[in-house]
Amino acid sequence: MSSIPRNPTQTGVGLRLPHIEEAVATHPPAGWFEVHPENFLSNPHALELLQDLSARYPISIHSVGLSVGSASGIDRTHLARVRAMVDRIDPILVSGHLAWSTHQGEYLNDLLPLPYTVETLAVVVRHLHEVQDGLGQPFLLENPSCYVGFAGSTMTEVQFLNELVDQSGCRLLCDVSNVHLSAHNMGYDPRAYLNGLPADAVGELHLGGFTLEEDAGTPGGVVLVDTHDTTVAPAAWDLYAYAVTKFGPKPTLIEWDNEIPGLATLLHEAAMADAVIARVLAAEVTRAVTG
Repeated sequence: MSSIPRNPTQTGVGLRLPHIEEAVATHPPAGWFEVHPENFLSNPHALELLQDLSARYPISIHSVGLSVGSASGIDRTHLARVRAMVDRIDPILVSGHLAWSTHQGEYLNDLLPLPYTVETLAVVVRHLHEVQDGLGQPFLLENPSCYVGFAGSTMTEVQFLNELVDQSGCRLLCDVSNVHLSAHNMGYDPRAYLNGLPADAVGELHLGGFTLEEDAGTPGGVVLVDTHDTTVAPAAWDLYAYAVTKFGPKPTLIEWDNEIPGLATLLHEAAMADAVIARVLAAEVTRAVTG
C-alpha cells in the first residue's frame, strides 16, 4: 500500500523541467508537485525522473492540450498518451482548462475562450464524458482567465460551470488568481463568483502571478494578464483566504511558468499559502470557541 497522501494538506508547486533534476537530487520540502504532461510525454528521461519523484511525493497531472472546448472533438491519440502517463504515475488529480486550443488537427499555443451557450455546453459536456471515460477517473476543470466576453453568451461563467458539474460529473479546479484577474478585467465581484461555485465540486485551488498592462481601449485603464511570471499579488492572497473560508483547505498549487526563478522562490510562495490556511483555520476555531 502506497504511503503517498491522496489529499495533501501542504501546498504544492508546479514542477517545470528546469527544476526536476534538483527535485530528484534534493527532495525539497514541497507538499506535492503538479506537471503538464505535454512537457514529459516527449522527454523519456524527464518522465523517468518524474516516476522516481512519484514514489516520494503526490503528483498531479494538469493538461494544457486536451482542449475540451474544441468543436472538432478530443484528440484521442493525445488522450491515450495522457492515460498511459496516468497509469504510470498514479496522480492524485488530473485536470485541464475550460478552453479550446486545437483546430482542424493543429495545436494553437493558447487557451482560447468559449461563448457560454446551451450549444457550447453540450459540446463540452460530451467531451468531458469522453475525457473522463478515457482517463478512468474524474477530471477537474479550471476556470479561465478572461479578457473579453461574447455578446451571444446566454449564461454567466459560474452558471456554465455549475451546469458542467451537474451534467458531466466533472469536478472543478478553482484558480483563485484567475478569478481575481477576470473579475478586474470583466467588472464583476470576485467573492460573488466564488459564492456561486458548487463548493462540493471544488477539488483543487491554484495561485499564480499576473502582470498589469495598459488597456488600449480605455484611457488610463489597466488589464491584468495571466503571465505566471511573478509572485502572487496581495489582492489574490486576500481572495485566496476567502476561498479557503468558503471551500475549506483544498490541495493548493503555486504556478510559475515564465521567467522561472529558483525552486526556493516557489517553495516560499507555497509556505505563504500554508500560512494563509493556518490563519483562516485558527480564526474559525476562535469564532467557534467565542460563539
